[in-house]
Amino acid sequence: MNYTPKQLQIMKFIRDYRRENETSPTLEEIGHSLGVHRVTVHQHVAALVKKGAIRKLPQRSRSIEILDKDYLPQRTVKLLGQIAAGRPIEAVEDPEPFTLEELLPIEPGDGVYMLRVVGDSMIDDHITDGDLVLVEKAATAHDGEIVVAVVEGEATLKRVYHESGGIYRLQPANERMEPIFVRPPDRLEIRGVVRGVLRRY
Repeated sequence: MNYTPKQLQIMKFIRDYRRENETSPTLEEIGHSLGVHRVTVHQHVAALVKKGAIRKLPQRSRSIEILDKDYLPQRTVKLLGQIAAGRPIEAVEDPEPFTLEELLPIEPGDGVYMLRVVGDSMIDDHITDGDLVLVEKAATAHDGEIVVAVVEGEATLKRVYHESGGIYRLQPANERMEPIFVRPPDRLEIRGVVRGVLRRY
């Protein structure tokens, strides 16, 4: 879209304000930051609405919504910690934000997170030490899916299979390693299903 210099300032201010405060600024706040009167801001906002750059609900002070995709705040997904791909290790959360759109074209949200792989038990599935796996939160999984599995408080990354007698088999993708069998009354908790792998060279 083509913007006037003042409209560009307003769009950038709204974008930055929403990113920092998770809500929209008022017309007074926009005017104060740009050093212009509220009436002037109202005129610019009305012009931006007409262009389809933003949307504003009447009679509400913080209702400005950005429609121009070039000015939408970058969406992020949190790297929560490390996940073992060898012997299970304690899963420790240490949130670190990543911009999802820079990594993989998948819709982010509260149900999506990433883990960094430690170990080589999944190398035959092309998941290696240092890779980032994109995980969708889930409490169940189909046979053969790669899952974040927690057994007695320890987390690991494996393919899960349901065996007879209520037994679960956590299968590594490394011919040198043996599967982990979880037998009742041992408890298996599935924390998510792997939806993608990200690697940097």
